[in-house]
Amino acid sequence: MYDIKNIKEFLKKRLSEKRYTHSLNVADECRKLARHYGVDEEKAYFAGLVHDVCKEVPAEELKQKAIDSDLAMTEAELQTKALWHAVAGAGFVRDEFNIDDTDIINAVRFHTIGRAGMTRLEEVVYVGDLVSADRNYKDVKKFRKMAYQDMDKVMLEAVIFSIKSVTEKKGLIPVYTLEAYNQYAYRELMREHERK
Repeated sequence: MYDIKNIKEFLKKRLSEKRYTHSLNVADECRKLARHYGVDEEKAYFAGLVHDVCKEVPAEELKQKAIDSDLAMTEAELQTKALWHAVAGAGFVRDEFNIDDTDIINAVRFHTIGRAGMTRLEEVVYVGDLVSADRNYKDVKKFRKMAYQDMDKVMLEAVIFSIKSVTEKKGLIPVYTLEAYNQYAYRELMREHERK
């Protein structure tokens, strides 16, 4: 279905060795998570592989690619350089790899900020990126364990982690991220009520 061999060759030339290794690790993690949660493994592997396809494009070109993608960027995203690669990458995957699968495009588009109403594939790529083998931040072991226990719970904790990281740097939080937080927090609240 996807020409993985050629895409790997393309990414190997396009990305630094570190970023390419990260992409392979995320793809592997996405496949495992997909298997665990009953998601199409091939689709998950592909989305994980290409999620950072535009990560190392120069800033001004990247911003323009993100704007040109017509993928409804918020003002917070427009003002945050670290978020451009996801939007530009989604447009790139759609236009250059001729992928018309909305689920894959959204998985790339929202792998950094999340959103309310994420499909299971989108969640798999979001979490796969967070817990891939090359990650070594303080809470990664906790997230790795949680990733295979309860997707709603790990998504809530991951979004909280993301919001904390951004607010510590006094960055802007996209509305998409806040809506994701509210959705997962509400689900957790409902589950708490059911347990009582």
